[in-house]
Amino acid sequence: MLNNKRNSGCFFVLNIINKEVFNTPLINYITIALKNYFSVVIKKNDNNLYQRFLSEIEKPLFDNIMQYTRGNQTQAALILGINRGTLRKKLNLYYKNKKCNR
Repeated sequence: MLNNKRNSGCFFVLNIINKEVFNTPLINYITIALKNYFSVVIKKNDNNLYQRFLSEIEKPLFDNIMQYTRGNQTQAALILGINRGTLRKKLNLYYKNKKCNR
């Protein structure tokens, strides 16, 4: 679960393990994931990393936000801080082969 602590400007991930809650900054998980990704996937002559990385991050972000908003694109766009048209464009990009309500 993502939680934005008030006035901190940081996102935290709440891990609930054995009924204990640990507040861990999301950036910690991202840093670990990036280090692992770099050690396994990155090649020295890789010149498309930014676009590839964005596409791998955006899809699960949109998956989860659309589930959270129960498919309400207006609400999802507001939460993400993007224009609804931009959201629709991204959804069409990632789900162009799916014929379902997002």
